[in-house]
Amino acid sequence: MKYLSLTSIAAAMLLAGCTSMAPSYQQPSAAVGAEWPTGAAYGKEGGEAAPGAPLAADIAWQLFIVDADLRTIVSMALENNRDLRVAALNIDRARAQYQIRRADSFPSIGMSGSGTSQRLPADLSVTDEAGISRQYSAGVGMSAYELDLFGRVRSLKDEALQRYLATQEARNAVQLSLVAELANAYLTLGADQERLQLAQQTLRNQQDAYALIRRSHELGVASMLDLRQAQTVVESARVDVARFTSQIAQDKNALVLLVGGDVPDELLPTSQHDDKMTLAQLNAGIPSQVLQRRPDVVEAERLLQAANATIGAARAAFFPRISLTASAGTTSSALSGLFDGGSGFWSFVPQINIPIFEGGRNRANLKMSEVDRDIALAQYDKAIQTAFRDVADGLAERGTLDERLSAQTALVDASADNHVLSNARFRSGVDSYLNVLDAQRGLYAAQQDLITLRLTRNSNHVALYKALGGGWNSVPSVAVP
Repeated sequence: MKYLSLTSIAAAMLLAGCTSMAPSYQQPSAAVGAEWPTGAAYGKEGGEAAPGAPLAADIAWQLFIVDADLRTIVSMALENNRDLRVAALNIDRARAQYQIRRADSFPSIGMSGSGTSQRLPADLSVTDEAGISRQYSAGVGMSAYELDLFGRVRSLKDEALQRYLATQEARNAVQLSLVAELANAYLTLGADQERLQLAQQTLRNQQDAYALIRRSHELGVASMLDLRQAQTVVESARVDVARFTSQIAQDKNALVLLVGGDVPDELLPTSQHDDKMTLAQLNAGIPSQVLQRRPDVVEAERLLQAANATIGAARAAFFPRISLTASAGTTSSALSGLFDGGSGFWSFVPQINIPIFEGGRNRANLKMSEVDRDIALAQYDKAIQTAFRDVADGLAERGTLDERLSAQTALVDASADNHVLSNARFRSGVDSYLNVLDAQRGLYAAQQDLITLRLTRNSNHVALYKALGGGWNSVPSVAVP
């Protein structure tokens, strides 16, 4: 009979946790269109790219970034960036929480030893004599181990596991955002360097022109109006030189913050480098396949699965909870006889708790867990929709960039010719200097706009790479502890 009861206990412990009352999880359908938007804004290619172009999610950031200096800076940031460090620490914390939940699936067994000495006065002693009693014991025990017959402990463990996996995806999302932010900061610094160089060149040219007009004014050829008009262009260029000098310093500070430390000057860009910076061709693929590979979308789904597991724990609370407490060892009134024959003892205390009246607590907990699941589902849908919009916006911008760049380049060329002709007509006395100033301002503005448009194109490559979940497979996969 003794061995039968032990066998029954062992069987119950093996069966514990084999059942879960959580709803069967099914991946929700993507709450977006089956294809990327099309139309005039998206160009002829739409979501497609050049033949053979890989999906962004299959391109590690080391391959997407062509510029060697930028790759070095990104490597430095992955080591030192504090946001990424916090994300990694969150993984460690979630792993520990999961291990705590998993430990609840196993009985806690410990050894104990105790000794008690007690003096009783004569009026309390059964022998009517005062005396001292002693008791010593040593044993092994299991305290309040829950038989998880209805899957409550397992559901809580599954929830902790999904939250742990979600923190890994959150870390991947932080890394992808960091790579994109670094690339954009690097490109912005290069563009501001170009703007500063253009402003400095314009300042030198206008200072030379101003010196000629001043000499002409001194000779009585040019009017005071011409002199002051030439001076306005010089002062305007000086303002831009000072402004871009300050902006470059701020760009460097932004890089330092993202990297988490100083960046050597030899790694900083002097221009955008355009197509030599990042891969230009990216294939958008099919929304249902691409968006569900984005780290933030996967994170949202993990949290949905965690909320789904919580429902199982809430359902299990309606059923009896069985816990076992057992101990075995040896006891004696003398320390020397603690391990003598016949001093053994054992105890087995099963306990069952059957919920009868909880004041609606269990129903409220179940309702709350179901609402939490619905909230997580809505957040998952929102993550999918946000990702779809990010990609669609990037494709819409990419579809017209080539045409805009072509038109802007032609505008710069035409403005340069206009400036040359206006200057020649002024020197020959046909036009006033005001026409030269207008031509100069138009050329300068067109050149600045061209730099900005090139930055937009380069940033679009980065934005699409991020929106399409680029580089996710370059991050080591999480190992379940």
